Amino acid sequence: MPSIFPFSAVVGSDDMALALTLTAVSPSVGGVLVRGEKGTAKSTMVRALARILPPVEVIAGDRFSSDPRERDPLSPDGPFPPDAPVETRPARLVELPVGATEDRVLGSLHLERALTEGVTAYEPGLLARAHRGVLYVDEVNLLHDHLVDLLLDAAATGRATVERDGVSVEHAARFVLVGTMNPEEGELRPQLLDRFGLTVEVAAPRDPRTRVEVVRRRLAFEADPEAFAARFAPAERELTRRIAEARELLPKVELGDAALFKIAEVCAAFEVDGMRADLVTARAAAAHAAWHGRAAVTREDVRAAARLALPHRRRRNPFDAPGLDEELLDRILGSDELPPEPPAPPTGPQDGPPGDAKPSDGAPEDAPEPQDEARGDESRAGGSPNGGDTGADAPEETPSSDGGAGADASEEAPGTDGGAPAGTSAGVVAPDAPYRPKTFRVAGTGAGEAGRRSPAFTRTGRRVGARRPDGPGGALHLLETLRAAAPHQRARGRSGTPLLLRAEDVRLAVVQGRESNLILFCVDASGSMAARRRMAQVKTAILSLLLDAYRRRDKVGLVTFRRSRAEVVLPPTSSVDIAATLLKDLPAGGRTPLAEGLLAAAEVLRVERLRDPRRRPLLVVVTDGRATHGPDAVARSRRAAALLAGADVTTLVVDCETGRFRLGLARELSAALRAEHLPLGEVAADALTATVRQRVA
Repeated sequence: MPSIFPFSAVVGSDDMALALTLTAVSPSVGGVLVRGEKGTAKSTMVRALARILPPVEVIAGDRFSSDPRERDPLSPDGPFPPDAPVETRPARLVELPVGATEDRVLGSLHLERALTEGVTAYEPGLLARAHRGVLYVDEVNLLHDHLVDLLLDAAATGRATVERDGVSVEHAARFVLVGTMNPEEGELRPQLLDRFGLTVEVAAPRDPRTRVEVVRRRLAFEADPEAFAARFAPAERELTRRIAEARELLPKVELGDAALFKIAEVCAAFEVDGMRADLVTARAAAAHAAWHGRAAVTREDVRAAARLALPHRRRRNPFDAPGLDEELLDRILGSDELPPEPPAPPTGPQDGPPGDAKPSDGAPEDAPEPQDEARGDESRAGGSPNGGDTGADAPEETPSSDGGAGADASEEAPGTDGGAPAGTSAGVVAPDAPYRPKTFRVAGTGAGEAGRRSPAFTRTGRRVGARRPDGPGGALHLLETLRAAAPHQRARGRSGTPLLLRAEDVRLAVVQGRESNLILFCVDASGSMAARRRMAQVKTAILSLLLDAYRRRDKVGLVTFRRSRAEVVLPPTSSVDIAATLLKDLPAGGRTPLAEGLLAAAEVLRVERLRDPRRRPLLVVVTDGRATHGPDAVARSRRAAALLAGADVTTLVVDCETGRFRLGLARELSAALRAEHLPLGEVAADALTATVRQRVA
């Protein structure tokens, strides 16, 4: 068996080591989520954790690792006699693969015994194996949501319940749950983040001396794993001893009213939702006190627990960066130790006598209202800083009498960056605050990757039928398999108990759930679209749909075209942090390379179809239909549209042409794309989102 890198030999991950240790001392904390970039020893430390856990005593022969000291262990293999033999074994590390099924996690009907003996027997899953050990989920953000919910429910309740295929089983499932993830590959929903007890952000050290020590130790381990492990064996044994002693001390740790009041004060000050933060912080503070051999919770214990339990609970949406203001935390906790008694709560709805209430913002009652000094400057500049409406809208491009050349002539006006049209502000326009759009679904039933949006035949969901196998893979539909084999038993010469099965009897379950989709925006960011209000609304719509896609496991991408080229500014992704940054810096202005934009969108869809052929896309082209870059610009754009139409891509053209004189170029483009044409005088965020919903619903 290959050696495991020692836990005590890892350099520069003190917070992660502390979080894992506290959860090992008190699994009721609820597990640890480790977030960090690749190559930061996340998996190394988790695998090493199991080696420093104290060994466990189990009832011999029990598949569920029951503790012999429990009066009535929750095990389907019980009840056990008082003198049942006991054995000691190391704590297990059970790794849950991303592609695991619910049957593999919870356990299921024992197929071999059901088919050969005709009995209903339960085969334990990974939760049973992880009982009293460590359950590790690498890339937990890629695990399907319903499996994450299942794991977190078991970690919170300490038990797993199975009700399926004629099996009704409940068994103990107390384990140290550890999940690791790289935020660049997508985020967990805030609801799931809140279910993890502690979270840690890890990053590669920037100090050259620390990096040298990391490399030195890793090379030494690879050269001679046994000698390296022997070098750190005393430190490993010391960690094991401290964890065992902390577990013994934990029930005796005093969590007084003063500590509870301070925890509540901290959670309220950081405005975390719900009461789970208070509970987790209290449990972690008690574990921290036990880890340091203290019989009472101190200020330092509360501070350490809050640093690990609160950062991820302050995220209200994916655009919020996780973190905790430690200076504010220290101000709330104060410099003194916890008082023996907390301050008395208020006895009435107000602190002072009636009439003494102060304004909520702390300003004097007779203070004049603050004047918006920037308002006049914004009006003179022709727009608000965030691109929103002002008292007088900034003038947009004015169509000329010839409708075409005159409108584009202003794009290359001297003294402009790429030629933003007169009356518009060239450069970057920031989006407004995103909103939550209503749910939209692709019509029909697909077969894409499991998600939370459109109906599809997936691996997870509810069984809606059975089918014959047409290739490898698929969940067995036991009842339909037995039903298919039953009429042929006499003809096959069955004389005993076992059921005689053949390959043609096998039936697989047809499962219907939800799939995720790809929404690809192809946005004209040229001079004719560069009005501040318009681009702000386009960006806001895309960010809002991205936020909804994050919740529903969709992918969203963005292709823009301006000046002389097209650019994939947002590759198809579910990582909203990266998406928000890229969209915020999206500029506008210049000529209109429509053909290049369509070809770039076609290439993105081609690559994504190769990566995931089952994911159904919707292409949304936001343009006024003009093509002004290069020779034969119109002809090249029509050829590019014909290429997309031949790829059989569901496409929607949002017509952004405005003014009294319209050329109808976007309508012609939609005909070439075999797409639906939807004229919009302005690309308003709410109108754009409603249009997309109507098209795909």
